[in-house]
Amino acid sequence: METLSAIGGTIMAPLYFLISLVLSGFHSVFGAVFGDDSGVTWVLSIIGLTLVVRASLIPLFVKQIKSSRNMQLIQPRVRELQKKYGHDRERLGQETMKLYRETNTNPFAACLPLIVQMPIFIALFRVIDQAANGRAKGVLTKEQAESLSQAKVFGAHIADTFTGAAGDGAGQVRVLAAILVIAMTATTFLTQRQLMTQNMPPDALQGQYAQQQKMLLYVLPLVFAVGGIAFPIGVLIYWTTSNLWTMGQQYYVIRRNPAPGTPAEKAKADRDAEKRKRKGLPPIEETPEAAAQPDAPQPGQPRQQPKKQSREQRKKHNPQTKNQHPKQSGPAEEN
Repeated sequence: METLSAIGGTIMAPLYFLISLVLSGFHSVFGAVFGDDSGVTWVLSIIGLTLVVRASLIPLFVKQIKSSRNMQLIQPRVRELQKKYGHDRERLGQETMKLYRETNTNPFAACLPLIVQMPIFIALFRVIDQAANGRAKGVLTKEQAESLSQAKVFGAHIADTFTGAAGDGAGQVRVLAAILVIAMTATTFLTQRQLMTQNMPPDALQGQYAQQQKMLLYVLPLVFAVGGIAFPIGVLIYWTTSNLWTMGQQYYVIRRNPAPGTPAEKAKADRDAEKRKRKGLPPIEETPEAAAQPDAPQPGQPRQQPKKQSREQRKKHNPQTKNQHPKQSGPAEEN
């Protein structure tokens, strides 16, 4: 066990350094305004750490959104494969992986931000937990660790937990911790529900993938609710802030670039139509460009390919081709 603990400590050491470095940096900034030992200073430092972490995860979030969208859109094709190869699980797996490669879909990309955040979450938990015992982690000084352990917000220490509350202020600690656990659980639920109700086409709400998403919708918040009672107040602040960031980020992406066939896409089309109406512009399907091209394919219809023509036919219908080759032109063409 000691060997495993040493290995784990070695792996986590860089994260302790980074987490404590960012936390200490924000503490220096906010401490100049609110005081080094103020609970407000440490809460704002934790929020600042959260924003730095989430901003650095934006590329992974983009991959997550793209992967989730692809997974939604290919569900009808996945169900067709299940009907066709349901009797042969090996062939079904091969064809499904082939479909993932063709559509550039990674079914595990949707979990990347959560997977990457978990070590950071554990590192912050350890930094605050050690500070509560008067021990410094990373670049935090002993004075900063003691300040963090003694800092209070709404009458509760930032390092206190719901289960570890004791003494005269235990009631205040439990009330604040319970509110934050509920906030963390609710934002986790609403973030997942936002994705399912607004940016999922009807076809994607059926089948095995949809059942997995629905299960996560209820199981994941429950896991955080049960585990949250053992998290320090500071960690609960971190995770709730992170969830709020995710909700805002998803709202922006879904609003600006919704998946096809979803309620979000219809809402965007309605907003665009209303915007054109306010500007006095005709609807998109009635623009002069569309009227001037009656043969243009309508949305959802395949584009017609031009008919193949021989070289002589192309010369006959393209006078410019003749002018480009004067040496090959006969007397009749020169007249």
